[in-house]
Amino acid sequence: MAIDPIYTTALESSAWEVPQDFDTLFNWNYGDDRDDLLSLYNKGKTMQWDTDSRIDWTHELDPDDPLGIPTELFPLYGAAFFMKMSTKEQGEARRHQAAWNNSQFLHGEQGALICSAKIVQNVPDMEAKFYASTQVMDEARHVETYKKFVEKIGVAYPITGPLKTLLDQVLRDSRWDMTYLGMQVVIEGLALAAFANIRDYAKDPLASAVNAYVMQDEARHVAFGRLALRSYYPELTQYERNEREEFLIEACYLMRDRFSGVEVWENLGYPVKDCVTHLENSEGMRLFRTNLFSRIVPVVKDIGLWGDKIQDAYKDMGVIGFADVDIDAMQDHDNEVAEEHDVRRAHVDAAIDAGRSAAE
Repeated sequence: MAIDPIYTTALESSAWEVPQDFDTLFNWNYGDDRDDLLSLYNKGKTMQWDTDSRIDWTHELDPDDPLGIPTELFPLYGAAFFMKMSTKEQGEARRHQAAWNNSQFLHGEQGALICSAKIVQNVPDMEAKFYASTQVMDEARHVETYKKFVEKIGVAYPITGPLKTLLDQVLRDSRWDMTYLGMQVVIEGLALAAFANIRDYAKDPLASAVNAYVMQDEARHVAFGRLALRSYYPELTQYERNEREEFLIEACYLMRDRFSGVEVWENLGYPVKDCVTHLENSEGMRLFRTNLFSRIVPVVKDIGLWGDKIQDAYKDMGVIGFADVDIDAMQDHDNEVAEEHDVRRAHVDAAIDAGRSAAE
């Protein structure tokens, strides 16, 4: 089913055309020297999964609290006008904010699907083409998964401006590494942190499982970007590295500011100015926006884009402290959490089967 009927506002068009100009590269050497990328490719092959069978889509969401996130973590919690609302009115706000968040995840995953297909075409190394091909399948599955989840919520929102702007920049740039940088490092790095916030705090088992399983894939995608760029950037001139750092700075500021959710507050008829003022002064939102960079800053340092400008920008954002985070340990944890969800699901299924057998 198309999700057009559940969009809060009618779409001007159901399609978005982005003109692109890049080279499609063939490689007749069929190289297999990059053991690190081939190892990741093998993981990509063996860790494919089916969203229909791995996730229990029969579970129904609470319409007033689709994610099961504590009220204290809601962006407008503490705002005078929000605290005066009835429980039902607050439930409507929670539903729409969850719909907006997951709609952006859905649109971002379609962007990742298209970007990973682009990487297959224009990255020069065959080993990278192999891995990127597994990511194309991953991203298609993520689009399918978030579409299902948005349908369960029953409300959808169009793509937000900052995300659309960054996707436009990434897709139009003809250089293969800029696709990696914009998608694998910035967009997916931020998405991982946002997914983790839901995975770790959501009391709803479906919301938690969806994000845990997608994160298991995304951890590999970020690792792919690190491996490819870490070996490439030392070959560039200082001017070329500076250019990429400037792109990173702009992209990070752009994505940091996309979580204000203005479209939600406008749609619900809330005083938008009051909402924005509250978010700008909210300690909870400040911490949330800061933690969004826990997956980006260590990767940027690792791939060698660590000049004075990027460090100054991260100091200004208050996120420079993430530079020494162990990104490998975080990715291992992502994998462990997904496996724990599998164990719990298997336990529940076994209990249900046992109950049926006893009844018979």
